[in-house]
Amino acid sequence: MQKVILNNGVEMPKIGFGVFQIEDAQICEQAVCDAIDAGYRLIDTASAYLNEEAVGRAIKRSGVPREELFITTKLIIQEQGYKEAKEAFEKSLKKLQLDYLDLYLVHQPLGDYYGSWRALEELYKEGKIRAIGVSNFYPDRLIDLIQHNEIVPAVNQVETHPFTQQIESQKIMKEFNVQIESWAPLAEGKNNIFENEKLLQLANKYGKSVAQIILRWLVQRDIVVIPKSIHKERIIENINIFDFELDKSDMNHISTLDTGENLIVNHRDPDLVKWFGTIKYDI
Repeated sequence: MQKVILNNGVEMPKIGFGVFQIEDAQICEQAVCDAIDAGYRLIDTASAYLNEEAVGRAIKRSGVPREELFITTKLIIQEQGYKEAKEAFEKSLKKLQLDYLDLYLVHQPLGDYYGSWRALEELYKEGKIRAIGVSNFYPDRLIDLIQHNEIVPAVNQVETHPFTQQIESQKIMKEFNVQIESWAPLAEGKNNIFENEKLLQLANKYGKSVAQIILRWLVQRDIVVIPKSIHKERIIENINIFDFELDKSDMNHISTLDTGENLIVNHRDPDLVKWFGTIKYDI
């Protein structure tokens, strides 16, 4: 498995398995087992996904040594704040049946994420988390957090796919040595992405699926990816992207699909921010 080296020296797999929207516990557990069997070593979940316990059971079932796995979870908005974040971390750790996390992320740039970040810094220094980071932080919020805190986030997980390419955001992350990680690398199937003419042309050229072309394109841009599927054959397909390479002209071909805007979630939308503040999670 190819890896990236984070700003604190920790190694992180370039491709992982995401479990967003797999709320059925049995299906989630089996999907994670299938992913680990297929060779995935990075598993990405969140308290908001309501499936940490299923992920924890799958990790136990896998029999893979803990040190070979890279487990990520995220802090829910409703538990932002110094004291709340520490309590939420312990809850997640218990649900996952783990002694430590490889990566813990502040899930949204909303609420008291400054208090949360101070808690994460302390948990990191105590050795309970190997790396800390953020998710959905736009460049202005990321820079602000970096300039007013001690530890620079190791990762920023943001919506990144052919229609939302994060070109300028990635440049800023590189400036501050923050690893960009893509959520929804396949755009959740939106904009009829799997039937896109340009991507189909490349899939035919390389003898790969459209999903493999997209994931390979992201990895070649030094972006960590966490595709999700509950279908074993697609889980296997998605990880098999290291036996070919897109040439420069084809990389540029995909770059023309960029809209420069978020397709799935825009955290600057006032109505969305209001909605985030009203969510009630049964955690």
